Amino acid sequence: MESDFIEKINRQFADSEPIEVLKYFLKTYKGKIGFASSMGAEDQILTEMIVGIDPSARIFTLDTGRIFPETYDLIEKTNTRYKINIEVYFPERDQVEKMVVEKGINLFYESIENRLLCCQIRKTIPLKRALQGLEVWITGLRRSQSVTRTNMQMLEWDKLNNLLKLNPLVEWDEDKVWNYIRKKNIPYNALHDKGFASIGCQPCTKAIKPSEDVRAGRWWWENPEMKECGLHVKKEKQNLLFLICHFL
Repeated sequence: MESDFIEKINRQFADSEPIEVLKYFLKTYKGKIGFASSMGAEDQILTEMIVGIDPSARIFTLDTGRIFPETYDLIEKTNTRYKINIEVYFPERDQVEKMVVEKGINLFYESIENRLLCCQIRKTIPLKRALQGLEVWITGLRRSQSVTRTNMQMLEWDKLNNLLKLNPLVEWDEDKVWNYIRKKNIPYNALHDKGFASIGCQPCTKAIKPSEDVRAGRWWWENPEMKECGLHVKKEKQNLLFLICHFL
């Protein structure tokens, strides 16, 4: 059963460095594993590690149509630095057009339902296409990022997408992330130097104060317990997404 295997692997690699975890999974699931990069600081670290292990490994990202120019710049810099070609997935045009016509261009400010709907169309659905054929997807999620991620494990079962979800940096804190980036001279989003700790879509992201939580700038108008886009929530919480997306 998946639960027994997951528990076994989490015990086996409990004291292992992320690079060792990645070596095992990239070898064991070669051709059936992919890295979903948000181009965040953590994801840039994982790109560095993954390329060093297997330059042919799949790395992909999502272009929602509302991301920052600096994020496009980082995609190019990363491709050049590591001599790779990050796959870019886009939302379906018809779905975006229908949503904007019916709800407005900045619908996400109006209600949590509208914001989740926008994330569903621009992120969750394209991610499902990217994950097709995979048995494992790698993420840069960390427990310390937000209250919605405190119970996260290194290896989990993604019920929504029906595959394993690997979080190699789950135990790293913010200091460890940035110390590693500086040590390895890893390219990162220029917005981090302007007070942006967590970077997503341009209308939904703002700079934060040094004392604030790292994800305080994401969907800042919402309650912290609701601050997920739909990519990383449990299946039972996803029910809301499907209820509000009945017109798709």
